[in-house]
Amino acid sequence: MPGILHPREAERAFRFRDVPAAPGLAPFVAHHWIVAWDLRGREPHDQQVLPYPSVNVTFTAGRCRVAGVPKGRFTERIAGTGRVVGVRFRPGGFRPLIDSPVAAITDRFLPVDAVFGPAGRRLADAVVAAGDNEAVALVEEFLAARLPARPDADADLVAAIVDRIVTDPAVTRVDRLVADVGLGIRRAQRLFNEYVGVGPKWVIRRYRLHDAAARATGGDDLDLVRLAADLGYSDQAHLTRDFTAMVGVPPARYARAQR
Repeated sequence: MPGILHPREAERAFRFRDVPAAPGLAPFVAHHWIVAWDLRGREPHDQQVLPYPSVNVTFTAGRCRVAGVPKGRFTERIAGTGRVVGVRFRPGGFRPLIDSPVAAITDRFLPVDAVFGPAGRRLADAVVAAGDNEAVALVEEFLAARLPARPDADADLVAAIVDRIVTDPAVTRVDRLVADVGLGIRRAQRLFNEYVGVGPKWVIRRYRLHDAAARATGGDDLDLVRLAADLGYSDQAHLTRDFTAMVGVPPARYARAQR
């Protein structure tokens, strides 16, 4: 479950599944996702999420919104029964749909109709009322009609840089990363502000913290010295400080809780 902290507790509280994006949307959309729960007769569940540098659009009864990149972890409470249908955009993939830099919505949650107008409100009502498969189809039809007619070279470049960060855990420094693709640091920062909503250093650190959380969930004893070195930290104290600030507990304690 992407970004879900304490996944074993989460599995007891709700069901999560993702749905691949249609080929025509794949350059912009990472995937659709659906969360459903039935907690009748049980206590509400508070789910902590460590978000990715991605914009999400979510649809649930009474709350349909565009979520800019959250800079910190956040908590969602679920109770009774319910469902959320969401679409997670690739970093940079949401920029063609709005008339401003993605940084303008970072750390913000906006009603769907505040971004897409009356058409967004109609979409939200239809998605909430539809079954899972129909809801995804409605979202895809809506997005496909709003995609740009021409490729955006800068968007493609940003996507390639983020893909490099995701697939190569050895990427830990902005200067080396941007030099490899022939960019200066200031140019990279401007591009990330425009298309991703957060800077390249933030993106690198966030993915490395996701790597750390995944390793801590693995069930084996956690070697913090090795983990810090693998993720580009100068020592385990720096890793522990970053991890604690973002996840809420030190990595060793988080790992024990998962076991």
